[in-house]
Amino acid sequence: MRANAISVLLIDDDQDDNYFHQLVLEESSLVSGISIAENSFEALSYLRSVERFPDLIFLDANMPKMNGWEFIEEYRKLTNEANLNSIIIMLTTSLNPYDKKKAMNISGLNGFETKPLTPKMLDRILHKFFLS
Repeated sequence: MRANAISVLLIDDDQDDNYFHQLVLEESSLVSGISIAENSFEALSYLRSVERFPDLIFLDANMPKMNGWEFIEEYRKLTNEANLNSIIIMLTTSLNPYDKKKAMNISGLNGFETKPLTPKMLDRILHKFFLS
């Protein structure tokens, strides 16, 4: 149980989404730190520079240059295997059932949610992965 110590990384190219999601996260008493990467390359660089990966990653599915699906592939290649234990939740505006089915079959992806992140959604995710 990691209550009051949950670190979060937001990976999204939409600054408005990042701002709104950051506000939702800041309202949670369980979140201790929030980092933001505006694309997958920035996120991978950040992850390579830290000793401990964030507990929770919210990942946008559709981003230019390297989308969320491609990020997952690169994330798995990171050398520090001990750090590859972040809970990764893909956030998307897509309502396509194929995307959700695809997400559930990808190793390392723990969930698939439709934007925006809401306090109720965050609470459900935190309880499922960190408070059970």
